[in-house]
Amino acid sequence: EWTKIRSVSSTTWTLISAFVVTVAMGAGVSALVNATFDDLSEAEQLTFDPTLVSFSGTVLGQLAMIVFGVLVVGTEYSSGMIRTSLAAVPQRGTLLFSKITVAGVLALVVGLLTSFVSFLLSQAVLGDRGTDLGEENVLRAVIGAGLYMGLIAVFSMGVAAMLRSPMLAMGILIPFFLLISNILAAVPYAKDVIRYFPDQAGS
Repeated sequence: EWTKIRSVSSTTWTLISAFVVTVAMGAGVSALVNATFDDLSEAEQLTFDPTLVSFSGTVLGQLAMIVFGVLVVGTEYSSGMIRTSLAAVPQRGTLLFSKITVAGVLALVVGLLTSFVSFLLSQAVLGDRGTDLGEENVLRAVIGAGLYMGLIAVFSMGVAAMLRSPMLAMGILIPFFLLISNILAAVPYAKDVIRYFPDQAGS
């Protein structure tokens, strides 16, 4: 499974994209906030959360992780390579478990690396308005952001395995993570439900 992931350029590039987009957007938003901080109202300055600003890029970075998760599993179904894989490993459960384990560990490593780099770079950009890992709950938030990105990829693998179609899986997952929660948030009785949605773990 490790060889499959390394040999397919699209999976490698999606992980690189997740890292670059998350870090770059986090640093960019931090620079913008730092430059316009004095223009904020007093209430906004008092409630300013430098840790949250660091992860502004997670909104887009998670999309790359979704694509990675879908491609790892779904590509074999769309290309027909799943038959070859099942011929080598007839136990479908064992095959899927191995695939998700290898890809999941890789996604978690990339997610944690991304969250730490994004946080440290953004805090450097914020300067005196930033915070550090020693502050209360900051380290937990940074680790949580990394785990979230990794687990989003694992969740996407599961959806792709059920649907057996990368296009269908992405057609469901991307709108779900980008739109559904925001739409339902405007519905009074749905607010108690959407907090259990997987995308809310990263909010």
